[in-house]
Amino acid sequence: MVKKMSLEKSFEKLEEIVKKLESGDESLEKSLKLFEQGVNISDECQKSLEDLENRVKIISNNREIRFKDID
Repeated sequence: MVKKMSLEKSFEKLEEIVKKLESGDESLEKSLKLFEQGVNISDECQKSLEDLENRVKIISNNREIRFKDID
């Protein structure tokens, strides 16, 4: 089972990958593997951000409902 990285760690890993790719020091094959890894991490980050956004919306909606109940 692959352990999921925290969002912060994922961003750090993406930065590391970008630096390696921008350096031009890696072979074509290694660059392709890094690019693929970066795309996968980016997809995971996007999903995590969408999940967090949904949680914020739920919390905000619950708060609005509580305040409406008080009125």
